[in-house]
Amino acid sequence: MSKPAEHMVLNAFLMSTGHHEASWRLPESNPYAEADVHHYVNLAGIAERGKLDSVFFADSPGLWGASNSVARRPPQTLEPTLLLSAMAVATSRIGLIATATTTYDLPYNTARRFASLDRISHGRAGWNVVTTASTEASANFDYAEPPTHAARYARAGEYLDVVLGLWDGWEDGATLGDKASGVHTDPDRVHRLDHVGEHFRVSGPLNVGRSEQGHPVIVQAGSSVPGMALAASYAEAVFTAQRTLELGQAFYGQLKEATRQAGRNPDHLKILPGIVPIIGSTEEEALANERRLNELMVLDHPLAQLAADIGVPVDRIDLDAPLPTDIRAADEIQGNRTRYELVVEFARKENLTVRELLWKLGGGRGHRTLTGTPEQVAEDLQLWFENGAADGFNIMAPVFPSGLETFVDHVVPLLQDKGLFRTEYAGTTLREHYGLPIPVGGERTRRSQARPA
Repeated sequence: MSKPAEHMVLNAFLMSTGHHEASWRLPESNPYAEADVHHYVNLAGIAERGKLDSVFFADSPGLWGASNSVARRPPQTLEPTLLLSAMAVATSRIGLIATATTTYDLPYNTARRFASLDRISHGRAGWNVVTTASTEASANFDYAEPPTHAARYARAGEYLDVVLGLWDGWEDGATLGDKASGVHTDPDRVHRLDHVGEHFRVSGPLNVGRSEQGHPVIVQAGSSVPGMALAASYAEAVFTAQRTLELGQAFYGQLKEATRQAGRNPDHLKILPGIVPIIGSTEEEALANERRLNELMVLDHPLAQLAADIGVPVDRIDLDAPLPTDIRAADEIQGNRTRYELVVEFARKENLTVRELLWKLGGGRGHRTLTGTPEQVAEDLQLWFENGAADGFNIMAPVFPSGLETFVDHVVPLLQDKGLFRTEYAGTTLREHYGLPIPVGGERTRRSQARPA
């Protein structure tokens, strides 16, 4: 599929001390950085220095993994829109994307929170839409068990309609501030939503108006069939995990075509696979850096998680043998089914031992690890970008801040020299960075009013 002539998108996916689960054990790491706002402000500054498009936080309303797994890696996650608000006032250009669930919150809360972040940052916000499935999260919201995959996605579609409708309720130019007439805001340009649906009844209007980019960018991370359908209808960027060029090209082509079939311009959807760059000045040094991290992993924790995922007792799993043959079928998985299938297929195809699989997952949880020199990493990104597999990448540095600094200082200049990435920001908003149009305020309201009763 042809690609528009533009630079690639580069996001920095931030996570405590780094994406490698043993990163906190390195002598140079701060094991308390997970809850330190100054740590994240520093990372945002590094990303902005590299002219990256945005920083991104994953999130879940519960501990990641069972509570007895907190020994494994830093478990605390500050509420991301609050954290990004602090980062917004310390930066001026970098985009700010946070995750929020459609399963355990209400649309008005989400619409207001992200609209506020968008106003605070002058149009740099994005919302990563997820349909959280974990048992740990559902137990915090009076659910006996997580809703099914189908139920979560049915709710998510209506949830997005409500949030977008609330954001749309303010037209451009609604705020007048006219001291002479005594009219602050034009009441004819602020509209009620009056949504009545299967899951929600929401009157509106929202009490936060439009930003310089209209409203936050919609990001989505699901790669299942329902996830792709949701993305085709709503998403403006998609975070995904694809392990080979061929799989990346297939996913890219399928999702772009689904977006076209949904009546949208496929150029207005950016597909961004995650990559974990482990970089050294030589290939040998990069491999040594990877071994150093892997050898710091305590395998008891991820082994127990893997055993629970595949439905096989821990004592039946041999670390130095392949995955057992009698593992859980994918259709039994209600949450993160696509990621489960990816991990199993990867282990089978590469003939990995369980130990080798855990090492790979410890670095990027199923995302592709690029271990090599800056030149090798840049060439790999160029290959995917120029051959219809990606519009850019979600950079998952294994260690913070050093991994992000190395990428910014040594890989980004190579991409700039190749003409693949910007040397300066051309705009101030996240939509400008991504090359996305600004939505027209009140457009959804006018379409709704024009429909016959």
